[in-house]
Amino acid sequence: MTTAPRSTGYAGTLALTALTPIVWGSTYAVTTEFLPPDRPLFTALLRALPAGLALLALTRVFPHGRWLGRAAILGLLNIGVFFPLLFLAAYRLPGGVAGVLTAVAPMFALGFAAVLLAEVPTRRKLLAGLIGVFGVALVVLRGNAELDLLGVLAGLAGAGSMAAGTVLTQKWGRPEGVGPLAMTGWQLTAGGLFILPLAVLLEGAPPAMDAQAVGGYLYIGVIGTALAYWLWFRGISRVPATSIAFLGLLSPVSAAVIGWIALGQALTVVQILGLGIALAGTMLGQIPAKTTAPTTVSRESDTDRAELVAAPKVPELAR
Repeated sequence: MTTAPRSTGYAGTLALTALTPIVWGSTYAVTTEFLPPDRPLFTALLRALPAGLALLALTRVFPHGRWLGRAAILGLLNIGVFFPLLFLAAYRLPGGVAGVLTAVAPMFALGFAAVLLAEVPTRRKLLAGLIGVFGVALVVLRGNAELDLLGVLAGLAGAGSMAAGTVLTQKWGRPEGVGPLAMTGWQLTAGGLFILPLAVLLEGAPPAMDAQAVGGYLYIGVIGTALAYWLWFRGISRVPATSIAFLGLLSPVSAAVIGWIALGQALTVVQILGLGIALAGTMLGQIPAKTTAPTTVSRESDTDRAELVAAPKVPELAR
């Protein structure tokens, strides 16, 4: 079904999808306050694999035919490759440089969309991407930030991996009768299975966990991953991938605000200015060009509506 992105449903989908990067912004606070330190691969594994297996058990829909390969590729790009590279960059790049590199993802998405979807990037979108990166830099960078070549390459590769996965998810869509909840389960499971041997080989046995750690892992697994990625992939099926990619700028903004409210971290005038600029870049990236051709998006099917009813209840966890 081809529709132009002008309806209230389009705006509602954007608003709902925007909850995903906002929730992702809470991951830093949860990780630093509740989870065992220095276990990035183990954390990535627990984010992906249990949530993926739970969604597979809930939907009981499995990939077959060419979708075995497609689900594996999307799972690698969106989860299996992205998570480890993101954590590697975060550990090797102090001062928020990793956050700036992640904010480059919309620019990568514009490039991939031009190649894979034949969407010519507009000057407005390019300007929005530059504004967003500049705003995020003001929020997260510090004067003593140091560059590490491996960390920079990991951050850029991670941003590119997520952008490519976002665009490919829209290009391939999903099989007839398969909703976004099942697709989320496929990708989380594929990505988690890729991370599993890396975590075992590089980090060894799981760390000891107390009640706080269990609660933290439940939060990032159920809310920060299963629910958040379901909203993300649902949005990709209905909104242009480049618009969805710009929503990722909300993640460092959310992390800064949560750090200020929940952790008592001070926000400087420059950071507050950066928050406003990053939000402006996000909003600018959502404005469609007047001459843009209608974008092909998936019509909400009976499967989608059934998944809304069957979506798992999310427990309220204390932070």
